[in-house]
Amino acid sequence: MMTEDTNGLLSDLKVLELGHIVAGPTASLLFAQMGADVIKIERPGSGDQARFSRGNQGYFLAFNSNKRSITLDMKRPRAKEVFFRLVQRSDVIIDNYGPGVLERLGFGYEAMSKINPAIIHCSIKGFLPGPYGDRTLLDEPAQMMGGLAYMTGPRGMPLRAGASLIDITGAMFGVIAVLTALHEREKTGRGRKIQVGLFETVVFLVSQHIAKAGISGEIPPPMPERGMGKDLGWGIYRIFDTKDDRQVFIGVTSDAHWERYCKAFDLQDLWQEKELRTNAGRRQAYERLTRRTEEIAKKYTFKEIIHRLECANIPHAPINTPLDLFQHPHLSARKHFSTATAPDGTSSLLPKLPFSIDSWNGVSRKDPPKLGEHTTEILAELGYSPQEIEAILLESGSQNGKQEH
Repeated sequence: MMTEDTNGLLSDLKVLELGHIVAGPTASLLFAQMGADVIKIERPGSGDQARFSRGNQGYFLAFNSNKRSITLDMKRPRAKEVFFRLVQRSDVIIDNYGPGVLERLGFGYEAMSKINPAIIHCSIKGFLPGPYGDRTLLDEPAQMMGGLAYMTGPRGMPLRAGASLIDITGAMFGVIAVLTALHEREKTGRGRKIQVGLFETVVFLVSQHIAKAGISGEIPPPMPERGMGKDLGWGIYRIFDTKDDRQVFIGVTSDAHWERYCKAFDLQDLWQEKELRTNAGRRQAYERLTRRTEEIAKKYTFKEIIHRLECANIPHAPINTPLDLFQHPHLSARKHFSTATAPDGTSSLLPKLPFSIDSWNGVSRKDPPKLGEHTTEILAELGYSPQEIEAILLESGSQNGKQEH
């Protein structure tokens, strides 16, 4: 039985986040959801750009649970002293500031490693070092530049993915690199400077298309032109419309699937065609099998065809909206969602991490912190006296370590 752990597997790890919107907050969220003590450093009065933005409120809610918030005006002398004291007691620092921002403030890796030689600094930027290293880049233009938008939309209509795919994947690569550096630190005692490029993240994600282009010397056609199943070698592999105007994806990718598919929908005429009993034969008949499956799907309601496909154990998927996922039977049975409340008082269900380790299934989700909610608490942990805390709060314009807005 899977259980939640109030401490987590990484409860001895201390992480500082200098992040905003998606990439930095996602990387530190992954550590927080595995039990690390994550301190989010924010600007007094405004904080993370997504915190009070009505359009980005879902972003802040999704990527900032289980963290503590401290507000520091990083340009002030006392705040700089606090930051370096935090560095001294931390294991990992994650940032997705613009190129050179931390260095100009005096907080580059070299300065931090002098304070704490074991510190691991993961910086998520638009590009890895090189000719474009000082340029800024965001998720959507990264998808355009790296070929993903071209591969996703119809020809002449490049289309970004329907999620912050590059920010999130870049954050994941950052976490992988940090965990690697932590493993090495066990042997050397030294930290590492890690850089993740959003552009290079996209390039990695389109690896199979790059390989195909390299082999053929031709530009790969975008996904809407590829005939999906035909390009991949399957006879039935695409989205179909149902009688009640819902949609379902059906994939017949093996000979056993084909036999069950024919039985499930009483397709004796197709089963009698022996050439269709192999993937190669079905691929040759892709257009004909697609038309036939279109006719079949239109005879059934969404629930009816899903039931038949499930009973026959044929690969399929309902085309769900995000709202549909709240009622998904698998997610509901797993208790995969928990409720979190945003700073503006709105709340939503949020998913847990998409993996489990033995009987451990993540820490209990906590609400994202109010801006500066833990400032006083963290300063006290650093050894500051009440008088010193008051002076730091006054200099930074913080309101006694409570929510600011």
